[in-house]
Amino acid sequence: MVRIRLRRMGAKKKPFYRIVVADQRSPRDGRFIENIGTYDPLTDPPAINIKSERAGHWLRVGAQPSEAVARLLTKTGITDEQGKLKEVDTDAAEAAAEPEAA
Repeated sequence: MVRIRLRRMGAKKKPFYRIVVADQRSPRDGRFIENIGTYDPLTDPPAINIKSERAGHWLRVGAQPSEAVARLLTKTGITDEQGKLKEVDTDAAEAAAEPEAA
């Protein structure tokens, strides 16, 4: 089974996490399939950077988020309160990202 979970990085007493997709049998800081974001709990407010399109892809193909990652996905708006993937209108998102040509 594939999991989306946190991989601890950083120094002692200064945690920094990468959000990775990994086989659940792999060790916490061991082998992973893909790095999809970062989480820094020491900043105020905590810095959360997640590639939403990659997280959505992995959730659609059946990857299960850990409890901590599920909270982060909800906080960033990728999933709703029940853990269901929010459908993003990609055409509207692309149009908002591109300036209008006059």
